[in-house]
Amino acid sequence: MALTGRTALLAALGSLPVGIWGPGWTGILAVNAPLALACACDFVLAAPVRRLGLTRSGDTTARLGDPADVTLTVTNPSRRPLRAHLRDAWPPSGWQPGTETEASRHRLTVPPGERRRVTTRLRPTRRGDHHADRVTIRSYGPLGLFSRQGAHQVPWTVRVLPPFTSRKHLPSKLSRLRELDGRTSVLTRGEGTEFDSLREYVPGDDTRSIDWRATARHSTVAVRTWRPERDRHVVLVLDTGRTSAGRVDDAPRLDASMDAALLLAALASRAGDRVDLLAYDRRVRALVQGRTARDVLPSLVNAMATLEPELVETNARGLAAATLRTAPRRSLIVLMTTLDTAPVEEGLLPVLPQLTRRHTVLVASVADPHIARMATSRGDADAVYEAAAAAQAQTERHRMAEQLRRRGVTVVDATPDELAPALADAYLALKAAGRL
Repeated sequence: MALTGRTALLAALGSLPVGIWGPGWTGILAVNAPLALACACDFVLAAPVRRLGLTRSGDTTARLGDPADVTLTVTNPSRRPLRAHLRDAWPPSGWQPGTETEASRHRLTVPPGERRRVTTRLRPTRRGDHHADRVTIRSYGPLGLFSRQGAHQVPWTVRVLPPFTSRKHLPSKLSRLRELDGRTSVLTRGEGTEFDSLREYVPGDDTRSIDWRATARHSTVAVRTWRPERDRHVVLVLDTGRTSAGRVDDAPRLDASMDAALLLAALASRAGDRVDLLAYDRRVRALVQGRTARDVLPSLVNAMATLEPELVETNARGLAAATLRTAPRRSLIVLMTTLDTAPVEEGLLPVLPQLTRRHTVLVASVADPHIARMATSRGDADAVYEAAAAAQAQTERHRMAEQLRRRGVTVVDATPDELAPALADAYLALKAAGRL
């Protein structure tokens, strides 16, 4: 139960005559008795809130940055009309700043025995699962003096997926892929290629590509064409340890790594390769295996939706062991981690031979564009010292990358906006070179 502002205003106005004519029980009763009677009648005529039926429908998933609409259906089983204010409460991370008040509060009128729908538009600011909180309803009587109030638990979950902003690069990368695979076949056979088709010989073709058996069966000279091998195994390994929590351009490094991994997964699945995902720090945080080309991208997006950086040091030996279990045969291991000196020298380098002995390894790291801007700053003493510190940090990263390259690892070190296309280019280069 709750009194409204209208009741307080009437009580204040009624107290004026009492103050003018002099205080007394008669005056107080003369003013408050009719008001109390009106409040009691208003309370009786207000529709009860405990018996209301509430159900939800609407979106269960949305990409980060896109709105999600959740519809709440309110059923009034009583014989009195429902005049109510409704608040559909969600966690603060379900709203962009300043939008919660106008989006979650609704006014509605539901006649007896009928139902009405109200829609709450969420604008999530974080990935993960967002769970609905309670629905609070305040039912008013016809006079608006007294109200009934109650809360209902109506469960609903909206999973906010990674935004996958790098998908804008996918058409251009697929165009390059078509130049590599069977749609643009080559005459030269080499490592990492497989037979594609036969075609008629034209002047200028390599005579070593002539298929003499096919030529004998036809009236024209036939040559063999080749394409890069398909059905390769690609394992995306996300380091979710403390280094992935560092913020670059106001977003964790892990988010940029996931965006690059999604672009590579989409590209590799279109190329006919099998893609798996492993997220690890001190234990397996996510594992996606054995998905078909059609299901791999939705599975990866769902697995990444709830991933968050863990403020623990990554166990490099455990990471290598989990990777080898995920990839028992020769594969392309794409390790999304840092190029900082300590984690590489003390963690990655000692276990790297276990991976490179059997697999092709590609290390992708998110570079901080602020360091690049610092390296070019000049003007005063502080700017020069900042430039020197940035240059030293860049030198250390380049040294770590060179150590990895000397051990046969392909290294991609790029800013968040450039990491995804650079990683896709590195994959295509490895495929063109037959190293998969």
